[in-house]
Amino acid sequence: MLTREYPPEVYGGAGVHVTELVRHLRALTDVDVHAMGAPRDTAFIYQPDPALADANAAIATLSTDLRMTSGVAGADVVHSHTWYTGLAGHLSGLLYSVPHVVTAHSLEPSRPWKVEQLGGGYHVSSWSERNAMENAAAVIAVSAGMREEICATYPRIDPDRVHVVLNGIDTDQWYQVDDPFTPESALTARGVDPNRPIVAFVGRITRQKGVAHLVRAAARFAPEVQLVLCAGAPDTPELEAEVTAEVAKLNEDRSGVYWIQEMLPGPRIREILSAATVFVCPSVYEPLGIVNLEAMACGTAVVASAVGGIPEVVDDGVTGKLVAYDAADPTGFEYAFADAVNAVVADPDEAAAMGQRGRARARDKFSWATIAEQTLDVYRSVL
Repeated sequence: MLTREYPPEVYGGAGVHVTELVRHLRALTDVDVHAMGAPRDTAFIYQPDPALADANAAIATLSTDLRMTSGVAGADVVHSHTWYTGLAGHLSGLLYSVPHVVTAHSLEPSRPWKVEQLGGGYHVSSWSERNAMENAAAVIAVSAGMREEICATYPRIDPDRVHVVLNGIDTDQWYQVDDPFTPESALTARGVDPNRPIVAFVGRITRQKGVAHLVRAAARFAPEVQLVLCAGAPDTPELEAEVTAEVAKLNEDRSGVYWIQEMLPGPRIREILSAATVFVCPSVYEPLGIVNLEAMACGTAVVASAVGGIPEVVDDGVTGKLVAYDAADPTGFEYAFADAVNAVVADPDEAAAMGQRGRARARDKFSWATIAEQTLDVYRSVL
Protein backbone atom coordinates (compact mmCIF):
# COMPACT_ATOMS: atom_id res chain seq x y z
CA MET A 1 0.00 0.00 0.00
CA LEU A 2 1.60 3.25 -1.20
CA THR A 3 0.32 6.40 0.48
CA ARG A 4 1.28 9.88 1.47
CA GLU A 5 -0.82 9.80 4.65
CA TYR A 6 -0.76 7.19 7.39
CA PRO A 7 -1.37 7.51 11.15
CA PRO A 8 -0.60 9.64 12.94
CA GLU A 9 -0.17 11.89 9.89
CA VAL A 10 -3.71 11.83 8.49
CA TYR A 11 -5.34 15.08 7.40
CA GLY A 12 -7.86 14.16 4.68
CA GLY A 13 -10.25 11.58 3.33
CA ALA A 14 -7.58 9.66 1.42
CA GLY A 15 -5.64 9.11 4.65
CA VAL A 16 -8.74 7.89 6.46
CA HIS A 17 -9.49 5.55 3.54
CA VAL A 18 -6.00 4.03 3.55
CA THR A 19 -5.97 3.64 7.33
CA GLU A 20 -9.26 1.77 7.48
CA LEU A 21 -8.66 -0.22 4.29
CA VAL A 22 -5.32 -1.50 5.58
CA ARG A 23 -6.82 -2.40 8.96
CA HIS A 24 -9.55 -4.52 7.39
CA LEU A 25 -7.42 -5.96 4.57
CA ARG A 26 -5.00 -7.34 7.15
CA ALA A 27 -7.77 -9.70 8.29
CA LEU A 28 -7.69 -11.14 4.75
CA THR A 29 -4.10 -10.90 3.49
CA ASP A 30 -0.61 -9.54 4.21
CA VAL A 31 -0.23 -5.79 3.70
CA ASP A 32 2.91 -3.65 3.93
CA VAL A 33 2.39 0.11 4.13
CA HIS A 34 4.87 2.45 2.42
CA ALA A 35 4.22 6.06 3.40
CA MET A 36 5.69 9.54 3.34
CA GLY A 37 6.50 11.78 6.29
CA ALA A 38 8.03 11.42 9.72
CA PRO A 39 9.49 8.10 10.91
CA ARG A 40 7.09 5.72 12.67
CA ASP A 41 6.96 2.01 13.51
CA THR A 42 3.75 1.25 11.62
CA ALA A 43 5.02 1.73 8.06
CA PHE A 44 8.07 1.92 5.82
CA ILE A 45 8.75 5.64 5.57
CA TYR A 46 10.29 7.72 2.78
CA GLN A 47 11.29 11.37 2.61
CA PRO A 48 12.39 13.67 -0.23
CA ASP A 49 15.95 13.90 -1.44
CA PRO A 50 17.60 16.49 0.88
CA ALA A 51 19.18 18.09 -2.19
CA LEU A 52 15.65 19.11 -3.22
CA ALA A 53 14.76 20.80 0.05
CA ASP A 54 14.19 24.13 -1.72
CA ALA A 55 12.60 22.67 -4.85
CA ASN A 56 8.96 22.91 -5.88
CA ALA A 57 6.93 20.60 -3.64
CA ALA A 58 5.80 18.47 -6.57
CA ILE A 59 9.39 17.74 -7.61
CA ALA A 60 10.35 16.86 -4.03
CA THR A 61 7.40 14.46 -3.93
CA LEU A 62 8.57 12.70 -7.08
CA SER A 63 11.99 12.19 -5.51
CA THR A 64 10.22 10.48 -2.59
CA ASP A 65 8.41 8.28 -5.12
CA LEU A 66 11.76 7.10 -6.49
CA ARG A 67 12.89 6.10 -3.01
CA MET A 68 9.57 4.38 -2.36
CA THR A 69 9.93 2.38 -5.58
CA SER A 70 13.20 0.94 -4.37
CA GLY A 71 11.57 -0.29 -1.17
CA VAL A 72 8.61 -2.32 -2.42
CA ALA A 73 10.45 -5.26 -4.01
CA GLY A 74 8.73 -8.56 -3.29
CA ALA A 75 5.14 -7.33 -3.36
CA ASP A 76 2.55 -9.22 -5.42
CA VAL A 77 0.49 -6.07 -6.03
CA VAL A 78 1.25 -2.38 -5.50
CA HIS A 79 -1.69 -0.12 -4.71
CA SER A 80 -1.15 3.65 -4.85
CA HIS A 81 -3.39 6.42 -3.54
CA THR A 82 -3.52 9.95 -5.00
CA TRP A 83 -0.99 11.49 -7.37
CA TYR A 84 1.52 11.70 -4.53
CA THR A 85 2.38 8.00 -4.85
CA GLY A 86 1.20 7.34 -8.40
CA LEU A 87 4.70 7.48 -9.88
CA ALA A 88 6.00 5.03 -7.25
CA GLY A 89 3.18 2.65 -8.12
CA HIS A 90 3.79 2.93 -11.85
CA LEU A 91 7.56 2.47 -11.60
CA SER A 92 7.18 -0.42 -9.16
CA GLY A 93 4.88 -2.17 -11.58
CA LEU A 94 7.44 -1.79 -14.37
CA LEU A 95 10.47 -2.62 -12.25
CA TYR A 96 9.10 -5.70 -10.52
CA SER A 97 6.59 -6.89 -13.18
CA VAL A 98 3.64 -6.75 -10.79
CA PRO A 99 0.17 -5.20 -11.23
CA HIS A 100 -0.29 -1.60 -10.18
CA VAL A 101 -3.72 -0.67 -8.82
CA VAL A 102 -4.53 3.00 -8.24
CA THR A 103 -7.39 4.47 -6.22
CA ALA A 104 -8.66 7.84 -7.44
CA HIS A 105 -9.80 9.91 -4.48
CA SER A 106 -10.02 13.02 -6.69
CA LEU A 107 -8.67 14.14 -10.06
CA GLU A 108 -6.13 16.91 -10.55
CA PRO A 109 -7.80 18.35 -13.70
CA SER A 110 -10.97 18.85 -11.63
CA ARG A 111 -9.10 20.96 -9.06
CA PRO A 112 -7.53 23.80 -11.09
CA TRP A 113 -7.37 26.03 -8.02
CA LYS A 114 -4.39 23.95 -6.86
CA VAL A 115 -2.22 26.05 -9.18
CA GLU A 116 -2.54 28.75 -6.46
CA GLN A 117 -0.78 26.38 -4.07
CA LEU A 118 1.69 24.51 -6.32
CA GLY A 119 2.35 26.89 -9.21
CA GLY A 120 3.99 24.95 -12.03
CA GLY A 121 4.04 21.94 -9.72
CA TYR A 122 0.33 21.57 -10.43
CA HIS A 123 1.16 20.64 -14.01
CA VAL A 124 3.68 18.12 -12.69
CA SER A 125 1.11 16.56 -10.36
CA SER A 126 -1.40 16.43 -13.21
CA TRP A 127 1.13 14.63 -15.43
CA SER A 128 1.97 12.16 -12.65
CA GLU A 129 -1.69 11.37 -12.07
CA ARG A 130 -2.44 10.87 -15.77
CA ASN A 131 0.57 8.61 -16.18
CA ALA A 132 -0.42 6.44 -13.21
CA MET A 133 -4.09 6.22 -14.16
CA GLU A 134 -3.64 5.46 -17.84
CA ASN A 135 -1.04 2.75 -17.23
CA ALA A 136 -2.54 1.07 -14.16
CA ALA A 137 -3.73 -2.53 -14.35
CA ALA A 138 -6.88 -1.41 -12.54
CA VAL A 139 -8.34 1.88 -11.31
CA ILE A 140 -10.60 2.05 -8.26
CA ALA A 141 -13.14 4.88 -8.06
CA VAL A 142 -14.57 5.74 -4.64
CA SER A 143 -18.03 6.40 -6.09
CA ALA A 144 -20.01 5.87 -9.28
CA GLY A 145 -19.76 9.61 -9.89
CA MET A 146 -15.99 9.37 -9.60
CA ARG A 147 -15.98 6.52 -12.14
CA GLU A 148 -17.86 8.66 -14.65
CA GLU A 149 -15.41 11.51 -14.04
CA ILE A 150 -12.40 9.21 -14.57
CA CYS A 151 -13.74 7.84 -17.85
CA ALA A 152 -14.58 11.34 -19.12
CA THR A 153 -11.27 12.89 -18.03
CA TYR A 154 -9.04 10.02 -19.18
CA PRO A 155 -10.76 8.47 -22.24
CA ARG A 156 -7.68 6.33 -22.98
CA ILE A 157 -8.53 4.18 -19.94
CA ASP A 158 -10.59 1.10 -20.82
CA PRO A 159 -13.81 1.49 -18.76
CA ASP A 160 -13.63 -2.21 -17.91
CA ARG A 161 -10.49 -1.42 -15.88
CA VAL A 162 -12.35 1.09 -13.68
CA HIS A 163 -14.00 -0.47 -10.61
CA VAL A 164 -16.27 1.23 -8.06
CA VAL A 165 -15.36 0.52 -4.44
CA LEU A 166 -17.01 3.03 -2.12
CA ASN A 167 -15.38 4.85 0.75
CA GLY A 168 -16.54 3.58 4.12
CA ILE A 169 -17.14 4.38 7.75
CA ASP A 170 -16.47 2.57 11.02
CA THR A 171 -19.68 3.02 13.02
CA ASP A 172 -17.96 1.62 16.12
CA GLN A 173 -15.58 4.58 16.00
CA TRP A 174 -18.11 7.19 14.84
CA TYR A 175 -21.29 7.23 16.92
CA GLN A 176 -23.64 9.60 18.70
CA VAL A 177 -22.17 10.80 21.99
CA ASP A 178 -24.66 10.89 24.87
CA ASP A 179 -23.21 14.04 26.44
CA PRO A 180 -21.25 16.15 23.93
CA PHE A 181 -20.96 19.05 26.39
CA THR A 182 -18.49 17.49 28.83
CA PRO A 183 -16.06 19.84 30.63
CA GLU A 184 -13.33 18.61 28.26
CA SER A 185 -15.26 19.17 25.04
CA ALA A 186 -14.30 21.83 22.50
CA LEU A 187 -17.90 23.06 22.66
CA THR A 188 -17.82 23.72 26.41
CA ALA A 189 -14.37 25.28 26.23
CA ARG A 190 -15.60 27.83 23.68
CA GLY A 191 -18.92 28.62 25.31
CA VAL A 192 -21.22 27.10 22.71
CA ASP A 193 -24.82 27.24 23.95
CA PRO A 194 -26.34 23.74 24.21
CA ASN A 195 -29.84 25.24 24.04
CA ARG A 196 -29.40 26.82 20.61
CA PRO A 197 -29.26 24.93 17.29
CA ILE A 198 -25.75 24.13 16.06
CA VAL A 199 -24.59 23.96 12.45
CA ALA A 200 -21.19 22.29 12.21
CA PHE A 201 -18.51 22.09 9.54
CA VAL A 202 -15.30 20.02 9.65
CA GLY A 203 -12.70 20.30 6.91
CA ARG A 204 -9.59 21.94 5.54
CA ILE A 205 -9.58 25.48 4.16
CA THR A 206 -9.32 24.75 0.46
CA ARG A 207 -11.31 25.92 -2.56
CA GLN A 208 -12.66 22.41 -2.90
CA LYS A 209 -14.44 22.47 0.47
CA GLY A 210 -16.37 25.70 -0.20
CA VAL A 211 -15.61 27.26 3.20
CA ALA A 212 -16.02 30.83 1.93
CA HIS A 213 -19.40 29.88 0.42
CA LEU A 214 -20.48 28.50 3.80
CA VAL A 215 -19.48 31.59 5.74
CA ARG A 216 -21.37 33.82 3.32
CA ALA A 217 -24.39 31.50 3.48
CA ALA A 218 -24.26 31.64 7.29
CA ALA A 219 -25.17 35.32 7.16
CA ARG A 220 -28.66 34.10 6.17
CA PHE A 221 -28.98 31.38 8.81
CA ALA A 222 -31.85 31.80 11.28
CA PRO A 223 -30.85 34.14 14.15
CA GLU A 224 -30.86 31.38 16.76
CA VAL A 225 -28.39 29.21 14.82
CA GLN A 226 -24.79 28.85 16.00
CA LEU A 227 -22.01 28.01 13.55
CA VAL A 228 -19.15 25.79 14.73
CA LEU A 229 -16.51 26.02 12.03
CA CYS A 230 -13.71 23.46 12.43
CA ALA A 231 -11.53 24.66 9.59
CA GLY A 232 -7.76 24.88 9.39
CA ALA A 233 -4.70 24.00 7.31
CA PRO A 234 -5.33 26.60 4.59
CA ASP A 235 -3.89 25.81 1.17
CA THR A 236 -2.48 29.31 0.72
CA PRO A 237 -2.03 32.49 2.80
CA GLU A 238 -4.34 34.26 0.35
CA LEU A 239 -7.15 31.79 0.97
CA GLU A 240 -6.61 32.01 4.71
CA ALA A 241 -6.88 35.81 4.49
CA GLU A 242 -10.08 35.54 2.45
CA VAL A 243 -11.77 33.21 4.95
CA THR A 244 -10.52 35.28 7.90
CA ALA A 245 -12.12 38.40 6.42
CA GLU A 246 -15.40 36.58 5.76
CA VAL A 247 -15.55 35.22 9.32
CA ALA A 248 -14.77 38.66 10.77
CA LYS A 249 -17.61 40.15 8.72
CA LEU A 250 -19.98 37.40 9.87
CA ASN A 251 -19.04 38.03 13.51
CA GLU A 252 -20.04 41.66 13.10
CA ASP A 253 -23.52 40.69 11.93
CA ARG A 254 -24.47 37.82 14.26
CA SER A 255 -23.61 36.00 17.48
CA GLY A 256 -22.72 32.36 17.92
CA VAL A 257 -19.86 32.01 15.44
CA TYR A 258 -17.06 29.75 16.70
CA TRP A 259 -14.02 29.19 14.49
CA ILE A 260 -11.78 26.32 15.64
CA GLN A 261 -8.58 26.40 13.58
CA GLU A 262 -6.51 23.69 15.26
CA MET A 263 -6.88 20.03 14.33
CA LEU A 264 -8.96 18.29 16.99
CA PRO A 265 -8.65 14.61 17.97
CA GLY A 266 -11.39 12.19 16.97
CA PRO A 267 -13.28 12.18 20.31
CA ARG A 268 -13.62 15.98 20.23
CA ILE A 269 -14.89 15.88 16.61
CA ARG A 270 -17.39 13.18 17.63
CA GLU A 271 -18.77 15.50 20.29
CA ILE A 272 -19.19 18.35 17.84
CA LEU A 273 -20.91 16.15 15.25
CA SER A 274 -23.18 14.64 17.91
CA ALA A 275 -24.18 18.04 19.27
CA ALA A 276 -24.92 19.50 15.84
CA THR A 277 -28.48 19.87 14.60
CA VAL A 278 -27.08 19.91 11.08
CA PHE A 279 -23.72 19.06 9.57
CA VAL A 280 -22.89 21.07 6.45
CA CYS A 281 -20.74 20.16 3.45
CA PRO A 282 -20.68 22.99 0.88
CA SER A 283 -17.97 21.39 -1.29
CA VAL A 284 -17.70 22.49 -4.91
CA TYR A 285 -15.97 19.18 -5.72
CA GLU A 286 -16.14 15.95 -3.75
CA PRO A 287 -15.54 12.42 -5.08
CA LEU A 288 -17.48 10.98 -2.13
CA GLY A 289 -16.96 12.86 1.15
CA ILE A 290 -16.10 10.63 4.12
CA VAL A 291 -16.84 13.53 6.47
CA ASN A 292 -20.54 13.25 5.57
CA LEU A 293 -20.45 9.59 6.57
CA GLU A 294 -18.81 10.54 9.87
CA ALA A 295 -21.62 13.00 10.59
CA MET A 296 -24.29 10.48 9.58
CA ALA A 297 -22.72 7.82 11.80
CA CYS A 298 -22.98 10.31 14.67
CA GLY A 299 -26.72 10.57 14.03
CA THR A 300 -26.67 14.04 12.48
CA ALA A 301 -28.68 15.35 9.52
CA VAL A 302 -26.55 16.61 6.61
CA VAL A 303 -27.01 19.53 4.23
CA ALA A 304 -24.56 19.22 1.36
CA SER A 305 -23.91 20.35 -2.18
CA ALA A 306 -25.06 17.90 -4.84
CA VAL A 307 -21.66 17.39 -6.44
CA GLY A 308 -19.54 14.34 -7.27
CA GLY A 309 -20.30 11.32 -5.13
CA ILE A 310 -22.16 13.18 -2.36
CA PRO A 311 -25.62 12.17 -3.71
CA GLU A 312 -24.51 8.54 -3.30
CA VAL A 313 -24.00 9.21 0.43
CA VAL A 314 -26.67 11.74 1.43
CA ASP A 315 -30.16 10.53 0.56
CA ASP A 316 -31.96 13.77 -0.32
CA GLY A 317 -35.01 14.30 1.87
CA VAL A 318 -34.27 11.16 3.89
CA THR A 319 -30.92 11.67 5.64
CA GLY A 320 -30.56 15.36 4.83
CA LYS A 321 -30.88 17.83 2.00
CA LEU A 322 -28.86 18.34 -1.19
CA VAL A 323 -28.31 21.73 -2.81
CA ALA A 324 -27.45 22.14 -6.49
CA TYR A 325 -24.13 23.89 -7.12
CA ASP A 326 -23.55 26.14 -10.13
CA ALA A 327 -20.11 27.72 -10.40
CA ALA A 328 -21.64 30.48 -12.54
CA ASP A 329 -24.02 31.49 -9.73
CA PRO A 330 -22.22 31.29 -6.37
CA THR A 331 -24.62 33.71 -4.69
CA GLY A 332 -27.60 31.63 -5.74
CA PHE A 333 -25.91 28.55 -4.28
CA GLU A 334 -25.22 30.33 -0.99
CA TYR A 335 -28.83 31.51 -0.68
CA ALA A 336 -30.20 28.05 -1.48
CA PHE A 337 -27.76 26.45 0.98
CA ALA A 338 -28.90 28.78 3.76
CA ASP A 339 -32.55 28.02 2.95
CA ALA A 340 -31.90 24.27 3.18
CA VAL A 341 -30.12 24.63 6.54
CA ASN A 342 -32.93 26.80 7.92
CA ALA A 343 -35.55 24.29 6.77
CA VAL A 344 -33.85 21.45 8.66
CA VAL A 345 -33.26 23.55 11.78
CA ALA A 346 -36.91 24.66 11.79
CA ASP A 347 -38.08 21.06 12.32
CA PRO A 348 -35.85 19.56 15.04
CA ASP A 349 -37.87 16.32 15.27
CA GLU A 350 -37.40 15.65 11.55
CA ALA A 351 -33.74 16.67 11.78
CA ALA A 352 -33.26 14.06 14.51
CA ALA A 353 -35.08 11.46 12.41
CA MET A 354 -32.87 12.29 9.43
CA GLY A 355 -29.86 11.75 11.66
CA GLN A 356 -31.02 8.32 12.77
CA ARG A 357 -31.81 7.28 9.21
CA GLY A 358 -28.36 8.52 8.24
CA ARG A 359 -26.66 6.38 10.87
CA ALA A 360 -28.55 3.30 9.66
CA ARG A 361 -27.52 4.08 6.06
CA ALA A 362 -23.87 4.53 7.06
CA ARG A 363 -23.86 1.25 8.95
CA ASP A 364 -25.67 -0.81 6.30
CA LYS A 365 -24.15 0.52 3.06
CA PHE A 366 -20.62 1.68 3.87
CA SER A 367 -18.96 -1.13 5.82
CA TRP A 368 -15.13 -1.18 5.66
CA ALA A 369 -15.15 -4.97 5.88
CA THR A 370 -17.16 -5.15 2.65
CA ILE A 371 -14.90 -2.56 1.02
CA ALA A 372 -11.80 -4.59 1.95
CA GLU A 373 -13.33 -7.71 0.36
CA GLN A 374 -14.16 -5.78 -2.81
CA THR A 375 -10.64 -4.34 -2.97
CA LEU A 376 -9.14 -7.81 -2.61
CA ASP A 377 -11.36 -8.94 -5.51
CA VAL A 378 -9.78 -6.19 -7.64
CA TYR A 379 -6.31 -7.46 -6.72
CA ARG A 380 -7.30 -11.00 -7.70
CA SER A 381 -8.66 -9.76 -11.02
CA VAL A 382 -5.27 -8.34 -12.07
CA LEU A 383 -3.00 -11.10 -10.74
